Formats: sequence, structure tokens, C-alpha cells
Amino acid sequence: MIGASRGIGLEFVRQYRELGDRVTATARDEAGRLRIQALGAQALRLDVADPDSVEALPAQLEGARFDLALYVAGVSSTAGATQPPPRDEFDHVMRTNVLGAMQVIPHVAPLVEAAGGKFAFLSSQMGYIGGTDSSFGWTYKASKAALNMVVKAAQQDYPRAMMVAISPGWVQTDMGGAGAPMTPEQSVTWMRPSLDGLTARHKGAFLNYDGRRFKGW
Repeated sequence: MIGASRGIGLEFVRQYRELGDRVTATARDEAGRLRIQALGAQALRLDVADPDSVEALPAQLEGARFDLALYVAGVSSTAGATQPPPRDEFDHVMRTNVLGAMQVIPHVAPLVEAAGGKFAFLSSQMGYIGGTDSSFGWTYKASKAALNMVVKAAQQDYPRAMMVAISPGWVQTDMGGAGAPMTPEQSVTWMRPSLDGLTARHKGAFLNYDGRRFKGW
């Protein structure tokens, strides 16, 4: 599980550990790593925005096989199209949400293929092109739409894995805010059976947290 130091990622760790599953999860810093470790999971250091950190990942995963891998890492932005996005903000969002996934896939997808497993990437309904009705968060929206394409494209190279993008819904996290209608526990409780129910027809799909497929995305 990539990006599990807090919020939805940490909740995935908690729920899967409660089910008795073996979990390997990553965090950018030591505080996050310790939170993961406290739940009984194997905790690794990884910053998906740092290519050197990503290049060190294979050595940490040597010999591993994953029935389920999750890319949860992500950052947001809120500005709209009334002004150009600041370059540093654009670079940070795209590097984390898109490039991070693209750098991780060649290292992790073969380990998922080896188990005939599933590789899910947390996207967002804000990345659903057909549902766009404002420019709010346009850099974030563009990054998640790009992530959906990354997943769809990468699926072709890893046919023995099942790769999907999935929206967790609007969740009460640092990113979603306190006014969101779902807690991390509720979101993950929805997503787990959706992931369990994946079949070959879902390969490369963009799904909602309840398993419904987004059309025309």
C-alpha cells in the first residue's frame, strides 16, 4: 500500500489488519511509518515524488508478491482557471499524483502479476471528465484524469494483473475537509467489497467507491 501514513491509506491498513491480512505499507516520514507499524503492518519509507526514493523500493520488496496493491498517495490544489497555476504547485501535484504512479508501476505491477492480483489507484470523481461542471481544482482534476489514463494504458503491459482507478468519494481527510459526507472508515468499508468483486471485465476501468463504473470518462 503506497501512501498509507494517514487518512484513507491508514484506514485501509487498519481494516485489512483487522481482517488478519499481512500488510506492507509506505510513508514519506518516520512519524507516518510508526503509525503504520503500530497497526501491525510492515512499514517502509517511500516518497513517490522523489525518484531516488522510488528507485530504492525494489530492494525493499525483493521476493514479495501482492494479491492487492493500492496507490493511495496524492496531493490536491483548489485554484480554478481564472489564473495560471503556480509552477511549483503544478509540478508538485503532477509529480505526486501522476509521475509517482508511473514510477511505481514498473516496480510493483510485476509483483501483483506474480500473484494474479489486483492493483488499484485512488483517483477522484473530480477526475471524471464527463462530470466536470467548474474549473475548481483544475490542476488536481487534470492530475486525476491523467492518472486514470495511466492506469488504463499500463493495464496493457500487465495482463495477468487487474488494474483499476477508483474514486473513494468525498471523504473527511486533510484533503477532503471536515465537511465531507464520508469518514475514512466509511469510504474504505465501501471500497473493500468493490475491490473484492473485481473481475476481468473491470481491467483498466475507472470506478466509484461503490463499484459502479464511470461512463465516458
